[in-house]
Amino acid sequence: LLGLTEDTTCSDLSRILGRFRRLHPQVAVRTKVRMSLVLRELLERGELDAAIVQVFADEIRASDIVLFREALHWAKSTELVLPVEGAIPFLSFDDQCFYRQWALEVGPGGGAHLETVFECSSAAGIVAGVNAKLGIALLSDRYIGPGMEIIRDRLPSPPPLAYVVRRARKSRNPALDSLIAEIEAEVSRQGGLALTA
Repeated sequence: LLGLTEDTTCSDLSRILGRFRRLHPQVAVRTKVRMSLVLRELLERGELDAAIVQVFADEIRASDIVLFREALHWAKSTELVLPVEGAIPFLSFDDQCFYRQWALEVGPGGGAHLETVFECSSAAGIVAGVNAKLGIALLSDRYIGPGMEIIRDRLPSPPPLAYVVRRARKSRNPALDSLIAEIEAEVSRQGGLALTA
């Protein structure tokens, strides 16, 4: 059983899983799509064999396979004017998002605070909210698009991210090893997981 985050299902990874299934029809690959924190909990409880999750770079374990790294940014529409003081409108992933937990814990400081005005569990929804000028959001490199700007002042710099393959503590089998090796090789060739339409 493999765990994936929502953003990886919209990437080359779906194609890699499809190809693996065709090449290894005797291997059953079941997939659960959840937020990274939920996937990590499922791994700890032994309910998944492995998962591809996002972590802050300083949380990488020696046993993790690092697929690639990305920067995390505060982003907004170029047309959104932020208030000089007081509440800053914040577009947030749901409660199970470690970006959200970090943002609310650290906060902007200087008398300002984040006010969650939009909450969504999908990256597509957060990007749409930023483009609609609803507020600011924490987005990784892959989601910073035209019409957005990175906020470099007033807010603490977010920590860098890594996408890792993390295995359950006692999970070892040749089919899983083969799948992980194929994912790692494909990501190395591509330099990351490209988003697909």
